[in-house]
Amino acid sequence: MSDRTPPNGTGHVVYPVHNDLPEDARNSLIALLDARLAEAIDLQTQMKQAHWNVKGPTFVSLHELFDKINEDVEDYVDLIAERGVQLGGLVHGTSRQVATRTTLPEYPLVKEGRQHVEAVTTALAAFGTLVRAAIDRSDDLGDKDTADIFTEISRGVDKWLWFVEAHRQADR
Repeated sequence: MSDRTPPNGTGHVVYPVHNDLPEDARNSLIALLDARLAEAIDLQTQMKQAHWNVKGPTFVSLHELFDKINEDVEDYVDLIAERGVQLGGLVHGTSRQVATRTTLPEYPLVKEGRQHVEAVTTALAAFGTLVRAAIDRSDDLGDKDTADIFTEISRGVDKWLWFVEAHRQADR
């Protein structure tokens, strides 16, 4: 076990733990979890942006939908962050840290319901892709528990993507 401070503040074991995963695997997993944490927090704020600003004839349904998505994404944030800490990591979840690390597309400044549906679809699909890759990477590193967390998140994101995309498909 290592108690050294990581050189760049990310992706390394910081705290000694008795988890039996090898330290090099834990280092890689912590970096992976920290990267997905930035995107999960970004996704959560994007859902609130949509929730607060949606307008139009579908206001009530979309306002409520975006808030429900936000609630689930908040749970994903906790799952990801807590797993990183369980492995001995130090997670980075402030708004400034997230802003410099997320790879999700920027949420556009829109107001109309259909535009929000498009933006939320884009955000959920991008996050889902990253989470599915994290499942495989966690499994490659021998951590079924982290892979299971990402699998749970993937199922939830796919469900919400389906709910949002149903609004796009109704017009076709």
